[in-house]
Amino acid sequence: MPKVKYLLRFIYRLAICSIFVFFSCKRVAKTQSEHMFTNDLVHETSPYLLQHAHNPVEWKAWSPELFDTAKKDNKLVLISIGYSSCHWCHVMEHETFEDEEVAKLMNENFISIKVDREERPDVDQVYQTAIQLLGQNGGWPLNVIALPSGKPLYLGTYLPKKQWSEVLSKINQMYTDDPDNAKTYADQLAAGIQETNFLEPSSDFEKLTKETLKTGVENWQQRWDLDLGGNIGQQKFMTSSNLMFLLDYALLNEDKTALKHVKNTLDKVANGGIYDHIGGGFFRYSTDAKWKVPHFEKMLYDNAQAISLYAKAYSVFKEPAYKTIVYETIGFLEREMKNTKGGYYATLDADSEGKEGKYYVWTADELSTILGDDMPLFSAYYNIESANVWEDDNYVLYKSGNETDFLKTHKLTTEVFDALKQKWKEKLLAAKSNRVRPNTDDKIITSWNALLIKGLADAYAVFGDASFLDSAVATYNFIEANSYDKEHLVHSYKPNSKRTEGFLEDYAFLTAGSLALYRATLNAKYIDFATRLTAIVERDFSDTDSGMFAFNKDQQLISKIIKTNDGDIPSPNSVMANNLLQLGHINYNLGFLNQSKTMLTTVLPLVTEYTDSYANWGSLFLKVAHPYYEVAVVGKEAERLVKELGKQYVPNTLIVGTTQASERPLFKDRYFEDATYIYVCQNQSCKLPVKTVAAALKQLENF
Repeated sequence: MPKVKYLLRFIYRLAICSIFVFFSCKRVAKTQSEHMFTNDLVHETSPYLLQHAHNPVEWKAWSPELFDTAKKDNKLVLISIGYSSCHWCHVMEHETFEDEEVAKLMNENFISIKVDREERPDVDQVYQTAIQLLGQNGGWPLNVIALPSGKPLYLGTYLPKKQWSEVLSKINQMYTDDPDNAKTYADQLAAGIQETNFLEPSSDFEKLTKETLKTGVENWQQRWDLDLGGNIGQQKFMTSSNLMFLLDYALLNEDKTALKHVKNTLDKVANGGIYDHIGGGFFRYSTDAKWKVPHFEKMLYDNAQAISLYAKAYSVFKEPAYKTIVYETIGFLEREMKNTKGGYYATLDADSEGKEGKYYVWTADELSTILGDDMPLFSAYYNIESANVWEDDNYVLYKSGNETDFLKTHKLTTEVFDALKQKWKEKLLAAKSNRVRPNTDDKIITSWNALLIKGLADAYAVFGDASFLDSAVATYNFIEANSYDKEHLVHSYKPNSKRTEGFLEDYAFLTAGSLALYRATLNAKYIDFATRLTAIVERDFSDTDSGMFAFNKDQQLISKIIKTNDGDIPSPNSVMANNLLQLGHINYNLGFLNQSKTMLTTVLPLVTEYTDSYANWGSLFLKVAHPYYEVAVVGKEAERLVKELGKQYVPNTLIVGTTQASERPLFKDRYFEDATYIYVCQNQSCKLPVKTVAAALKQLENF
């Protein structure tokens, strides 16, 4: 704490303010003929970097060699981090980085580096940690002024031109007048970053109890919004890993309050404007507490995880609306975010024609013209009334109330109304096709595509739709062909791109996706690949000090990164710990099982104190604290029986199978030519084999 106070006093003495705003969008690009300036970013393939390629600022892409140049020239390094659909990144570009006066100040005194945080999440993670150490909110754009060593002197988010110029002058003057003090300050802040990545390994497995996890959930419960769903707050995020953990927790602990909260949240999200009721798919987050008005960007990782969430929720609640969401979200991704060769793009912007949400919102006159006589019913269903106008006479479509009640009120059958809704969607999609579409960030990010592989495989397990499995396999094949070579993954793929070495999240998430494909197809090549990726992670990313895995293979930044908290996407360490548990059960690998439990025990204080920020660890905790079952289906009919089992959701159960003789421990000596058997096991102890799903479910119930 004394270090943090010192850092804060230093920042306050500089009188530099930072404004954090977390929204996103993008301006329309200029044509080549209008460009007065060109910098080194013109040679990049990242859409975000290319957006800055014609600033008067002499931007360069991230490279360790630039810090050597800074040392030689005795210049400070300015690092500006953002991403292609970041609204305030582009506001600052327009106001500040396109200004020749500001550019002159930057070019004379700094080496200026632009970073796409989606290409280099490691760089972003280090400096986001630093700004949070200073008691400020992180966000984008994140602007860092650093010593030639990379250690930061200043960190802040969006600033208008005047304040940004003052910051540049003050920091440069401080460095010129008192370089020793600047170095001392930067050293202390860098040491603080190192401290946040320090973890003490623990193997105190006795603490991994149901009661400990219950305490964590009860702490989290104080922040639940039991009326509107999600956590209490003015903005709402649909964090899929939180809800998937809480759903399993509620079922295993017969916690009716938690189950009701999950169901209420799922319903509020499904009805709200955060879901695209015409085009399918989810927007980034809700700008209000009622899930009504979204921030309109769409991210692949959000939608990939939402598929897993609503598929699981359907298998529990059998709610038809959840099935619709899964199908429509997959349809949206296929239609709008899929590369013609098989991978999926990163994001869709919030803006089109310079206005946020313009592609998605409607005026009452537009709707009336398109829908004709159906307008009154449509308006009642989607809340088109003057009290709900958003901006410029536009409406965001959202639903309220119960659909059963709506049908009764309007004397409609489900079949008739479903046909009506489909007609409305087709008409509005056709009308929308004439609008200017938001820009697409066409990077194909390995870790995000891996989340989608898992989502599609999860959906296949629940609904049995072969097209979902086909898409999962095609995406896997694309990643294997384009982003994997000689035991190395790349993080982001584009034709002719400068291929970036993969991060832990790429290996961890692709391992999880491969395991999901193995469970869905029973094809051993997927578990073989998952095993091979795990070996690479153990070899290249192991951190002996913490017992965890480092974010990077090679240490080139000012601090190593041991990321453990789950955010918009699960932490790669929590995913690896879950992978190790699965592989440990499939292969009876006690080393993997102990390693998984050790990782969990190491972060246990954080899991219990901040459960909603460690929910994927919570999912692992459930598998350790409660009985965890292996269901092995062995025989020629294994594929059919595994499909049947997948429709009956049982938490804490690993379902795998083989249609042929296998030496894997779960299958060894259990294959017979004349029959297919289901073996229900726990910790290598199995019940007598049975032939039907009903009998296996009964064994699980009475184990």
